[in-house]
Amino acid sequence: MKGLLRNPAVQSFLGWVLAAYLKLVLRTIRWRHENVDCVEPALAGEGGAIALFWHGRIPLCLATAPQWWRKRTRAMISPSADGEFIAQALARAGFPAIRVSSAKPGDTAKARAAVAGFREAMTWVGDGGALVITPDGPRGPNEVVAAGALQIARRTGAPVFLMGIAAHPATQLNTWDKVMFAAPFGRGAVVWDGPYHAPGKLDETDAAALIADWSQRLSAATRRAEALVGRPVAAGASG
Repeated sequence: MKGLLRNPAVQSFLGWVLAAYLKLVLRTIRWRHENVDCVEPALAGEGGAIALFWHGRIPLCLATAPQWWRKRTRAMISPSADGEFIAQALARAGFPAIRVSSAKPGDTAKARAAVAGFREAMTWVGDGGALVITPDGPRGPNEVVAAGALQIARRTGAPVFLMGIAAHPATQLNTWDKVMFAAPFGRGAVVWDGPYHAPGKLDETDAAALIADWSQRLSAATRRAEALVGRPVAAGASG
């Protein structure tokens, strides 16, 4: 399966399919936004911004597009095979990708690529662009903010906005991220929270505490979005 996903023709087809689905979900679901005014100063200003939503809500993410289309916005996407067609889909929807992923110990080539990607992301935000990140991707654990998102926020000083997204009726697959696919013509909600800021200097203990705090807040926003659309609470749901 991984070999098939590396085929450029397959990636192009999957990117087209996902882009079409993203646009269908945006246009046919009745979207409700809660606390969206919190992001207005960042959208209207010249400074950069960072937006976080969980990886499993990528199929619903264009619900936030009418806001982020107002600002120069790019998406941080893994350079993995499945990340390629996601990047193609988001580019079709108006969000070009910055390809960044973590590197395994000893993999110097990927480490150099990761550093270059993070520098590109920080430069983009520093120059006034908005950066959308799924902070638990690309490998999880589910609904846990990775250190990379925190580092970009810390080094740029940009405000961070959390976006809890949900729809009903929808199907959640038994994947690591519990990815959610919504049925057209249903109900959807986006719960906005922020802005938050990461201090320029953090020791290891403070960084862990901030990661735990942002993870809890983003999960709480996601659960609130699920409640707004009347989605039943799944047994063992995180947050």
